[in-house]
Formats: sequence, C-alpha cells, structure tokens
Amino acid sequence: MSSYADRLSALREQLKHDRLDGFVVPLTDEHMSEYVGAYAQRLGWLTGFQGSAGTAAVLPQEAAIFTDGRYTLQVRQQVSGDHWAYVAVPATSVAGWLGEHVSDGGRIGYDPWLHTRAWVEEARKALAENGAELVAVERNPIDAVWADRPAPSPDTLAVQSDAHSGKSSAAKRAEIADWLNERKADAVVLSALDSIAWAFNIRGTDVSHTPVALAYAIVNSDGTADLFVAGEKMTDAVAQHLGNAIRVHERSAFAPALEALKGKRVAADPERAVAAIFDSLDAGGAKILQLRDPVVLAKALKNPVEIAGHRAAQARDGAALSRFLRWFEATAPQGGLTELSCEERLEAFRRETGVLKDLSFSTISATGPHGAIPHYKATEESNLPVERGQLYLVDSGGQYADGTTDVTRVMPVGEPTREMRDRFTRVLKGHIAIATATFPAGTTGAQLDGFARRPLWEVGLDYAHGTGHGVGSYLSVHEGPQRIAQPFYPGGQALEPLRVGMFLSNEPGYYKAGDFGIRIENLVLVIEKDIPGAEQTMLGFETLTFAPIERTLIESSLLSAEERTWLNAYHAQVLAILSPQLEGEDLAWLEAKCAEI
Repeated sequence: MSSYADRLSALREQLKHDRLDGFVVPLTDEHMSEYVGAYAQRLGWLTGFQGSAGTAAVLPQEAAIFTDGRYTLQVRQQVSGDHWAYVAVPATSVAGWLGEHVSDGGRIGYDPWLHTRAWVEEARKALAENGAELVAVERNPIDAVWADRPAPSPDTLAVQSDAHSGKSSAAKRAEIADWLNERKADAVVLSALDSIAWAFNIRGTDVSHTPVALAYAIVNSDGTADLFVAGEKMTDAVAQHLGNAIRVHERSAFAPALEALKGKRVAADPERAVAAIFDSLDAGGAKILQLRDPVVLAKALKNPVEIAGHRAAQARDGAALSRFLRWFEATAPQGGLTELSCEERLEAFRRETGVLKDLSFSTISATGPHGAIPHYKATEESNLPVERGQLYLVDSGGQYADGTTDVTRVMPVGEPTREMRDRFTRVLKGHIAIATATFPAGTTGAQLDGFARRPLWEVGLDYAHGTGHGVGSYLSVHEGPQRIAQPFYPGGQALEPLRVGMFLSNEPGYYKAGDFGIRIENLVLVIEKDIPGAEQTMLGFETLTFAPIERTLIESSLLSAEERTWLNAYHAQVLAILSPQLEGEDLAWLEAKCAEI
C-alpha cells in the first residue's frame, strides 16, 4: 500500500468486516520475543515505527501508539501525529487507554498468540468496566490486509557444539527433568526461542541478529522432549545431534499436542508463554502450573566454557572496534562521512575477523541530535552527515559462536564543548561506580541502579532507560532475568538477585534532545569478591569489554583519585589484551589512547 495512512484505513475496513470495533497490535511474535522476524513486524508495517518495543491500538475514529521513554523522540519522527496519538508507558497502559476510549458495547480484537494471559485479563477487566468486550481472533486482521507479508524464514537449524556450550543438551534436559520432578510436574512448555536454543544446543537464523529458530518444545520429566519445528529446517546433522530422546514434529502440531496433555501437570511461564498456549492447555484438561521457565535462570548462569568463550569474543571484537575508532578519528574531521557509511565501515572491521556470524543488534550509529535518541536506527531517509562540533555515538555488537558482544563508545568530531566534557565525565563516573561496586549476595539490580545515576542526579540530570541488561552466550543480546534498572523502567522489575556467572551490560547515559547523546557501555561478569574479614558472601563485577574510552571527552578534574586509578588500570588492560591483535598506525593510536590520565 502506498502510505501508512492507507494501511490504517485498510485495517479499519478489515475490522468492520470482522465485526470488530478495534484491535491491538503489539510488537512481538508468538514466542513473546523482543526482536522478531520480518513476518511478525506488524507494528512497523502498520505505523512505520522501527523501535524494538511498542504497541498500537486502533479504534474506528482514534488510534494510539504506546512507547516507553527510550522512544519518546523516535516515535514522533517515524509515526505520523496526524493519524496516531503518542501515549507514554508505563504512565498509561494499553488496557487503561482502551477502557477510557472504547464505546459502550464495543468489541476489541486481540491475537491470543501475541499477548500474555495476564494482559488479556487486564484488558478484559478494563473493557468490561465500560461495557465493552475483548475478543480473541482466529486470524490476525493485519495479516489479512498485509498483501506482501514475508513468509517465516525457511533457514535450517545449526548445532551449537558442546565445545562452545560447555554442557550437552542431554545434561541440560536432565536438569530440567530434575526441576520437574521436584515440583511433581509431568512436563514443561518452552516457548521462548532462546530457551529452546539453549536447552537443545541448537541455533538458527530466523530472527535478525539473534541466532534462534522458530520452534516450540515440551520437555518431559524423564528428560525426553518433543520439538515442534518446520520439517524443512531439519538436517541430518541436526537430527543426529538431537538423538532418539527428542521427538521432532511439525510446528503446526504444537497446539494439538498441548490439548493432548489431559490430566498432566504441565508447567508454563506466564511471562513468556502466550495466552493461546494456556488456552490450549485448558481446552485439553491439563493441570497448569504457572512457573517461570526453568531455562531462564540456568541460561543466565554462564559456565566456565561460556565465560572463556565470551572473553575470546570480547578481545576479538574490541580489536575490531578499536580499528574503527581510529579510522573514525582520522576520517571524520575531513567530512564526507554519514551515519550509514560509519555503520557499514564498523561492520566491515568486524567481518574482517573471519568469524563474525551476525551483528548482535542493529547498530546505533548516531551523530549530533540523533545521539539523543537512545535506540536510534539510521535509515536512508534519516541518514545525517557527520560534522565538526558533533558527538558521534555508536552502540554495536557482534554474534560469534563463542560469545555475544554489546559495546557503546562516543567520539567527538573536532573540539568538544565544556558541556559535552562535563556530561561525558559524569556518565563515566556512573559507569565506574557500577564497575567497582561491591555488594552482598542477594542484591538486586534495582538496588545498584542509583550508583550509576548519582553523578548526574547531583546536577539535576538523569536518563530514561535502565543501566544494564543481561546478555546471552551466542544468543539474545538482551537476556533476563537479571537487570540493573529502576523498577519503573521497561523490561522487568529488576528484582532478580544478581548471581555469580551472570553477564550484564553497564551503560549509563545522558541525552540532550536536539543536540547530542552520551552512553558508555561495557559488559561485566558477576563474580565473588574475596574480602578479608567479610562476614557474608560479597559480589562484584569483572569488566569483560575492552576498547578505549575517549580521553578528550574526559574532564579529569571531576574524577576522584579512585576513579582515575580505575580508568588507568582499565586502559592498561585494554592495551594488554588488544595490542597483540593490532599493528602499525592502529597500535600506535591505541597506545596513545591508553596512556595514563
């Protein structure tokens, strides 16, 4: 269709045909994924929004798009205010908005394969208070009007070797079986794509930048499992890897299999399994145990093989990033660079490693005012030239068979202003506060988040996103359950205790709308701290990411002696780890960047 306005009109016509007075369009898939395949990009197709989190609600005369603080600027640039109202979450919920705007007796449709049961119950209650009804649809009306909707990826599965995973699928399934038996449960439903990839030691290319395959699984209390995946994805190597204890079925057989679990005690995760899964289990007469997917925590606690692989991936990735930063510093002041050309050059440096599988997310290559959009994505339409006087922010990462990386650096083009240096240094102080934090076992990310914000809070500043997210092992760049965030920021409550073996990002920032953005991001590993005389188990972080932090942006007078010591020690590590991989001008540049401050 020629325009987003046409698409909205077509959807409204389809809703009339379906006898619906509205419809809710979330940005997810039938696995509650954060990043989804092209076939599931319904929100982007309908509205033009290119962020990774959002929802739309369409009524006959009104339409609203709901986004959090990360996308306040971006949504207004990408989605027409002529046709859509901008609504901020969590201040206003989708269900609450519907309850206030729907007409008496209205029928609001939803796709039960794209919402949790908790959302359905919340929305149903909000609508009922206004005499309206929530209606599950059998076919998503977006799909009916999206004529050229892509098909799901046909790509085949790949085996993730034990040499990279550190534990066999049989051993992982045995642990899941133990978990089930402890709870007197017969089976657990796995619907999160990264959980399935981890449990079966398989990977795929069905979602851009996340090495997962579209599949469902049921793991039984005897350690056997049923895997539901399109037959075209199977290969002889994968079949041999899976073995006789895993029965493979077509993906379309999943819902009937759930309905066949009559009388069984079946665990399903209310946060990760969609409403349709619970509906199918109910229809078949299963006894449902609403429990967190047992893979979630097991996957987050990295084993020694995964940790060693991650260190290798970080060293390799840090060298590629450093080569890019040197190239940028030498080239940008001459003019001619754009956000997209920088993005392409950075990817080329990573590909020159010879082992890059994919990027770990769409690179955020943002200059000047675009840096103030935390999750900005450059397009042909938005692409800005890199100019003198600007700050250039690049948030990027790679997917390697041995690890997933995510790192953000900021570079000035020409001489930075005093304000830029002050803000950058305050962000750096917050970053160091997290990197050097010591805390008792049982501490949550929510308790640590304020450490990163204090230097900004002291001068009345802040940033509207969490400080850290979990990271997978050649899996999702955003992985739960661990986070470092205030409870009200999107992505979970950040109330999971941090445990030894968890990977997290450390990424405070500052954003001046219309001018510049700053974020300094490294990945860290939760470790146990050996403190003489300690009366309880104490934890801290080991920094895993190595790339220079731009010294010309640092106002050293704002750093304490301890902060300066940390920075110098960090740069000494950067030099030691990266210098064997660099030579010539790249090596000389790195040595200068890592000199003591």
